[in-house]
Amino acid sequence: MIIAKTTQSQLLAALQAVAGIIERRSPMPVLSNVLLRRSGGGATELVTSDLEVQLHTRAELGGDAPEFATTVAIRKVIDILRTLPADQQLSLEENDDSRIILKAGKSRFTLQTLPAADFPLVQDAPGFSEPFRVPQKTLRTLLAQVSFAMAVKDVRYYLNGVLFVADGTELKLVSTDGHRLAFGSATLDIEVPHQEVILPRKTVLELIRLLPDAGAPLPEGAEVPMIEMSFAANQARFEFGAMSFITKLVEGKFPDYTRVIPQNNTNTVTLGRATLLAGLQRSAILTDDKQRGVRLNFSEGALRISAGSAEQEEAVDEIEIDYTAAPLELSFNVNFLTEMLTGMSGHDMVTFAMKNAGDTNNSVLITVPDDANFKYVVMPMRL
Repeated sequence: MIIAKTTQSQLLAALQAVAGIIERRSPMPVLSNVLLRRSGGGATELVTSDLEVQLHTRAELGGDAPEFATTVAIRKVIDILRTLPADQQLSLEENDDSRIILKAGKSRFTLQTLPAADFPLVQDAPGFSEPFRVPQKTLRTLLAQVSFAMAVKDVRYYLNGVLFVADGTELKLVSTDGHRLAFGSATLDIEVPHQEVILPRKTVLELIRLLPDAGAPLPEGAEVPMIEMSFAANQARFEFGAMSFITKLVEGKFPDYTRVIPQNNTNTVTLGRATLLAGLQRSAILTDDKQRGVRLNFSEGALRISAGSAEQEEAVDEIEIDYTAAPLELSFNVNFLTEMLTGMSGHDMVTFAMKNAGDTNNSVLITVPDDANFKYVVMPMRL
């Protein structure tokens, strides 16, 4: 029975779309597999799951089997496909002992399967909200702007993700790891009821991977790609293109981020994002591996970036800036600045808003000139 007859590029694209959530070490062998199924002819469904996130897509993969359901190790199939030419014609056949045979030219691969009945599909939670749609570009831009500030395996589990707030015509995303906070917002063309959830870190990274690059231009005359989303008490559902994405939500209360954003940092300076990023990256080479600290010395007309290592090596970089206030020295984890500047690749300039020289332990607010939709708060460190 031929369950697929297509090209290497078509099958590889379909498998890669759902492979991102597969763990290298899974508690259940079947979770390392992709569920392949078709009922009544038509497109083939491909499903993966890690018990908390489930990805589903459809693809026209040919074949002569109107109905089938099986699971096969997705990474093994992807690894095989990567060794084949993109235009290689191939087939997937299920033999009498339920193994799958992948044939491509004179190559033949026999793969073990597990029963489709053993695959643990995520069940939809009751009480999903009315779905609403936003441009895919808008959501991806916001996710990219804040994702770098998420905590990683923090015991404060509610920090291991992104706060997602839809309220009226405003969509706000916030993340923090306790040392820094990133805030991004966008205005919607529609009005939606207030909804506030915490998306898990894995879900955020997978959405960024799957959604198209915000900088990619649309073909002339093409409609703006949209993503549809809806929320239940402990689940979120996203649908876009051929993809369907179901995820558990993080339970807990996200901190009141509005109290963290400084309101009275009046000592400001605006400088080029790319220039600052390059200077920080150069200095970062000689930072101490543990602290990763850099010093920023603001003085009239110049920003001096310096760093040193335990071997008494030193890096010094200087940038011309329009700064006329009192001299100020602040130290930061260089990663906290470079990750933020990299995530703001669509902007040319950034503004630092700081306290006066005697208040070096207060947080710094970083924004984009004439754009209130992005805010980044970072605490200085002691070196």
